[in-house]
Amino acid sequence: MKLLHVTRCWAVIAGLALAVTAQAQEQTLSETGVIAGTMEIDFKTRTELDTAGTYADGSSALGAKDTYILKLTVAKTTEFSGKITRQPDLFTKIIRSQKQKAELGFDINLAVRNPRNLDERRNVGKWVGTVPINTATGAFEISGGASLESPLRIAIDAIGQQPAFTDKFGGKLIGKSKKDEGLASYTYKRLVGNKTFEIKVAKIDPMKFVDLELAKGPAGNYPRTVVNGRLDFDYETGNWLTDGIRFRYNFNGKEVEDIVTGSVKWVEDENRKTNGKGEYQFNLRWNEAKQAKDTTEAAAFDKLSDEDAFFAVDDSLPCLTGKISYEDKFISGEETPASSKVTYALNSNKLTKTQIVNFFKLWLIGTGPINDE
Repeated sequence: MKLLHVTRCWAVIAGLALAVTAQAQEQTLSETGVIAGTMEIDFKTRTELDTAGTYADGSSALGAKDTYILKLTVAKTTEFSGKITRQPDLFTKIIRSQKQKAELGFDINLAVRNPRNLDERRNVGKWVGTVPINTATGAFEISGGASLESPLRIAIDAIGQQPAFTDKFGGKLIGKSKKDEGLASYTYKRLVGNKTFEIKVAKIDPMKFVDLELAKGPAGNYPRTVVNGRLDFDYETGNWLTDGIRFRYNFNGKEVEDIVTGSVKWVEDENRKTNGKGEYQFNLRWNEAKQAKDTTEAAAFDKLSDEDAFFAVDDSLPCLTGKISYEDKFISGEETPASSKVTYALNSNKLTKTQIVNFFKLWLIGTGPINDE
């Protein structure tokens, strides 16, 4: 009888251990439209210009701002709606006195849907604040809004069993330089199965993340995350490439590091000059180096060139694919967009909600540099 009792006890303990392990492991999503919705961009700094000659040549009018109005859903249960604004530095023409400082402004409403019943929706708080921009260095001072009494933050109300909390963003993003000098060549590598493909890019401009801290939220289960690494812009093709953006966070008491690699390829419609259409095609992979040794799909790419294989989608790995489509209206007589209608249609393969939300937050913080062209 004692033996039977001990056996049952161990069975119960084993069952509890399995339950704890299952709880500690976040489920993955393979879902079409995991990031979906629209953004409308009005580049007023390009269309509302200083006509009095008060400011440096080519300056926008005082108070003119680019606006990014967004309505986006992430993993079907989290909604981001509102706007981001961007204003430039303004200096007087004669004595170079600064009359306006460059900055981003965030005013985004946050809502969640019940995973068990998506018809149940609740507004839970805001993503708000100011990000000063040092245009001399290209640095977006993510925590710099505190000195303006407007720190960039996620502020969540107490609703249901969710307690109220406020968490601030921090660190730096170094944007594109817009200067030809200092642009360097770089070789990017991608491992598919047991085969390495590489491409060399002649002129890249890195957007760097330096201890960039993503605030937790909108729900309390999305942890505070620190990001380092770079997403590089290729001026010749309009592509973005990275050999490693590192996301570090704590999930259920366990330290996690996700390394994102891959490309976001710019593809223009053959009639773009008249219809303004183009799209970013996503091919980003999570923890590629750890996963690749377990795959044998390299043979499928053997007949492709290194460049074609590099950009090919391998959905045997955790990845973010799909596209962000642009329909631009150009300034008369130019190829510079005056406004853009943007449609998000991104898909996840074997990604957790934390991984998806972390990437989405980072992408929104880079709104200015990413949509500059």
